[in-house]
Order: sequence, then structure tokens, then C-alpha cells
Amino acid sequence: YDRESGRSMNVWKKCLGIFYPQTCCFCGKVSRDKICSACGNQIVYIEEPRCKKCGKPIRYEEKELCYDCSKQEFSYEQGRSVWLHKGPVRWSVYQFKYHNRRIYGECYAQEMYRLYGETLKKWGITRIIPIPLHPKRRRRRGYNQAEILAKHLSKLSGIPMDNRGVIRVKDTVPQKKLNHKERKKNLSNAFAVTTH
Repeated sequence: YDRESGRSMNVWKKCLGIFYPQTCCFCGKVSRDKICSACGNQIVYIEEPRCKKCGKPIRYEEKELCYDCSKQEFSYEQGRSVWLHKGPVRWSVYQFKYHNRRIYGECYAQEMYRLYGETLKKWGITRIIPIPLHPKRRRRRGYNQAEILAKHLSKLSGIPMDNRGVIRVKDTVPQKKLNHKERKKNLSNAFAVTTH
């Protein structure tokens, strides 16, 4: 370890902090913490009882599945979420996806790993595969937010990220505009597996 270069790095970081101070990833205001205390008080973390399939909160512990999962089949094994998608979380995710706030991905991944790092190990995950954007949409947006999140989660967990194994071959309409049935149809034949 070179003390001199270590000191230079600290000075450099302090200078960067003056011009580009850290901001809360849920309101965008300057904050020493990645989640400011005001947002920390508003964010709702998802805890038990939760649906054993999708991970959404449910009202009663004796129920295993939420209403949606008890009524229809989904093509995944299990899902987990960190927060309820409302208030500061809704604003933050929108900024992350559509307003180039790529830096928020690091904060999200840290929270995901803090809460579900052990779950990832237990599940025996061997690859993290971000859902790809269609090339046309990626060019328009400039980045794939799922890939940013996957990269940070990969770094924290030590699980390799594979961003070339699946490609999007169909330019689909945004899922948020569709109901469940339409979403399923929209994603039909939208992806292909590559041999790389």
C-alpha cells in the first residue's frame, strides 16, 4: 500500500465531492447518506408476511400466496422485492429508468444484497442475467438499467453477470401499458438465447 497515493486519492475524492456531492437516490437532494432520513422514513420495505411466489406483501400469515398468484400461473419460480413501489421509490425508479440517473443502480443493488444476499446463496444462483433492451430502445435510452443493477449486484455477490446469453429480438411495447394477459402476449417470442 502506497501511503502517498492513498492520500492523493482521498484529496481527489474530496475535490470530486465538492463539485459532485452525493445525493439521496430517492429524492435527488444532497445527502451524506445514499438514502436521506426524510426518504428513509417514507420508504416501505417489504417484510413478512409475503407471497411465497412473487414476494408481494400479504395481509395474513396463514396464506401462502397473494390473490394474483393464487389465481394464475406465472413462468418464474420466485420473486423478491425490496420496497413497495410508491412515494419516493416510484420517483426514484422513474429517474433511474428514464432520466439517466444510473448512479441509483448502485444504491438499489446494495439494498438488494443487504436484504437478499443470503437468499441468493441459498437459491444457488450461478448467473445474473439482466433482461435485455431491444437495440433500438437501448440506442434511444443510452443504457439498460437492468444491466447496471445486475453489474453492481454481481460485484457485491461474486455471482457472474451474463449480459450476452439472452438477446431481445422483438421491439415490444412497454409492459406498464398492458394488463397481465397482454403482457404475456407482448413478450411471446421477444427473446432468444445465444451461444457465446
